[in-house]
Amino acid sequence: MTDELHDPATFRTALRAWLDENFNSGEPAPPTDHSLAGHMQQFARVMRALYDAGWGRYGWPEHAGGLGGPDMLRAIVGEEIVGRRLAEPGPYSMIEVLAPTMIDYATPELAAEMLPKMLSGEEQWCQGFSEPGSGSDLASLTTRAVQQDGADHYIINGQKVWTSFAQFSHRCILLTRTGDADTPNHQAITAFFVDLDAPGITIRPLHTMHGVDEFCEVYFDNVAVDAGRMLGAPGDGWRLAMDLLPYERSTCFWQRIAYLYSRFDALVKEVSAQGETVDLDMGETFLALHTLRCRSRATQHRLADGQKLGPDTSIDKVLLAGAEQRLYDAVHDLLPGTIELDDNDWRTEYLYSRAATIYGGTAEVQRNIIARRLLDLGKE
Repeated sequence: MTDELHDPATFRTALRAWLDENFNSGEPAPPTDHSLAGHMQQFARVMRALYDAGWGRYGWPEHAGGLGGPDMLRAIVGEEIVGRRLAEPGPYSMIEVLAPTMIDYATPELAAEMLPKMLSGEEQWCQGFSEPGSGSDLASLTTRAVQQDGADHYIINGQKVWTSFAQFSHRCILLTRTGDADTPNHQAITAFFVDLDAPGITIRPLHTMHGVDEFCEVYFDNVAVDAGRMLGAPGDGWRLAMDLLPYERSTCFWQRIAYLYSRFDALVKEVSAQGETVDLDMGETFLALHTLRCRSRATQHRLADGQKLGPDTSIDKVLLAGAEQRLYDAVHDLLPGTIELDDNDWRTEYLYSRAATIYGGTAEVQRNIIARRLLDLGKE
């Protein structure tokens, strides 16, 4: 049956049947605790159920604890889980960003040991890239890892910021600077796989206006990390970061699109329940979502075909930000007072959507990439 399930259409049909049987009438049910901690606990329960039944292992290589099959199978699982609101897209997206990176850059032994822990929900990982003053300019990061003469470990000092879910994470894929003063920026960056319970690490959640404190500052004060936890070789960190970006813009977007469609359906139901007619705002919102989905579908297939994703994914990012903000603008217009007066999910999501043109690369930066690298319009 395993080989049959490697066909995406067969896989989706079987997965939906299993979800209908196990999640609609059994456990884990959709979350009732809508706090961030509640969502993280629900996510872990869902991942455990998927892993134990095998669904969470398809699309991952067998040498790292998976059951094989095309990468597209992972996108299908994420779409179905997030689209049904069984898990939120944020925590789920970390799997698609960090697990492939682990497989590509860790030693085979480390990947085989660690990947099942993430896929099964036993562990959550985070991504330690951005720093104060080194957000968009990643090459200028200053967190430093120093190896003492003859030592089998590195000492790390520095600070990261905007680290999603760090307070719930067990480990971090961390970018550091290891080169000397004469080493070019891009060649001086090295990645490590760091245990977040190591002495010298302090995690401080950041309060956000939408009230869900998923971002954190993470401080490293003389943190010792074994040299065997280096991902790749010294100086491979920049290449790792560039290889990671396509995963942020492909399967992760596909999951978020499923989430936005579920919220669009909820908006239609609420507007209809009030006896209102679905109007132009809804039509424009659906068109934006559909355009985004079509573009993301093409990206999924290019990735599945082994094509190298590059600056073209900036188009996906611009479309995602526009569609997300248009959806919640429609909520604001069609459900008067809901966002301003009520403490509910719509308000939280509306406030979060304001950052859609900032997180993951600002809209201005994405448009510059499109203009310069895809349309060859130059720097001006």
